[in-house]
Amino acid sequence: MSKDPVCEMMVDEKRAAATAVYQGVTYYFCAVGCKRAFEQSPEKYISKQ
Repeated sequence: MSKDPVCEMMVDEKRAAATAVYQGVTYYFCAVGCKRAFEQSPEKYISKQ
């Protein structure tokens, strides 16, 4: 399980609605909307972790 960096929901990597790779790290998202928000401002969400 991984934490969606946008909404902080736990996401099963095998069932993630979307993924994104940023600086060599794969992030998993519960929904496409969370992925879009992350892609617009990844540093905002990475700093929360």
